[in-house]
Amino acid sequence: MVGPLQGIRIVEFSQIIAGPISGVLLSDLGADVIKVEPPWGDPWRGGSVPINATESKGFIAVNRGKRSVCLDLTSNEGRSIVHRLVSQADVVTVNNRADVLPSLGIDYDTLKGVKPDLVYSEITAFGRQGPFAGNPGYDLLMQGLTGVMAAEGILDGYRSGDLSLNAGVPRYLTVMPMVDYATGYSVVQSVCAALFHRERTGQGQKIETSLFANALTIQGLSLTQVENAPSASFDFVQNELPLLREAGLTYQEIDALYRERRPIPFGAFIYYRSYQTADQVITLGCLSEPLRKKAANCLGIEDIRFNEGYDPSAEESIQFAIDLSKRVEDMIREKPAEEWLRIFHDAGVPAAPLLYVEEMIDHEQSRATGMIIEQQHPVGGKVLYSGPLSKWSETPPEAVRISPGRGEHTREVLAEAGYSAAEIQRFHDAGSARTG
Repeated sequence: MVGPLQGIRIVEFSQIIAGPISGVLLSDLGADVIKVEPPWGDPWRGGSVPINATESKGFIAVNRGKRSVCLDLTSNEGRSIVHRLVSQADVVTVNNRADVLPSLGIDYDTLKGVKPDLVYSEITAFGRQGPFAGNPGYDLLMQGLTGVMAAEGILDGYRSGDLSLNAGVPRYLTVMPMVDYATGYSVVQSVCAALFHRERTGQGQKIETSLFANALTIQGLSLTQVENAPSASFDFVQNELPLLREAGLTYQEIDALYRERRPIPFGAFIYYRSYQTADQVITLGCLSEPLRKKAANCLGIEDIRFNEGYDPSAEESIQFAIDLSKRVEDMIREKPAEEWLRIFHDAGVPAAPLLYVEEMIDHEQSRATGMIIEQQHPVGGKVLYSGPLSKWSETPPEAVRISPGRGEHTREVLAEAGYSAAEIQRFHDAGSARTG
């Protein structure tokens, strides 16, 4: 390993997605990440798209680059082993419930006594304060609680043939657990900053983030309210929504009223949206006026919104935007996607085809940038997935190994910690450690 975190050892007490994805990214940066699992393994091993009893597609995706050690932290011997591992480490990451940590001997106060300059990163669901503190939480709950599902969730449910489930209420955005991933990214940022601080001062510290905090942060554009530019949707939520709920309106009835206060931005909807062409769907992304003018020239349209003194709130302006949007839709349907993409690209207008994520495995851009890597898994066979997400001129990140088998590295890691082969075998026989 030659990454910028070479020589840094991280002990990970994390499961499912949010904590483990941070371990993948830190491993790519060169850290030695030791994943401590219970004897039965991370529950995500049997999670999304299982391969067998201990391996799944979901687990492989968020555990690349680590070594697995299985320890029973409910035993005195298991906790003693963990404390030795931590004494030789730089960072600990956890995402267990806060009330569980002391009983397992992996809370910050305990581990700080073992390693005074430890960098300790804790993920909670809702944070340590407030009425929700201590409650369990998952990506789905955060999408629902913080407005992601209300803003973007599809109301017509999940469909398969004639079967429809979840109709009438917003569905979970399934393409990715966005809150989990955002939280994992924030852990990496915080850990690296804390290591830099320790390098300068010799001082370790505890870092805390939550799924809740990250769900709010990634919605900053919608969440932000400015006194001198109030939004109609915020006024609706503050003043009308409580009365409508009290009156017993259904979610769909309330949502229809909310959408009226948060109308489709037809102005942007011409230049920043997806379009059906004669054959496929493309996306057009123009957020600046110079780009929008270039797109208008490509389309051969006159847009009065570029005129000086234009009033976007005027009724005729709103109707013009709606009419123009429909006209542009009809126009783009007249030519195939490849032709439109050529027209836009030649003019310097941002445009791209609309594809499925599975198409990215063989996409020329994915391959050219090295974002798709291949590894061999002992159970799953060939695995293709996203690789390190940044490039460095001197210390390049590297995907060092496939996700580990349950307890695959227990003997190796414990031997590095100074335990003899006989001691390790005794731990195995006693059940305090599982070796493979």
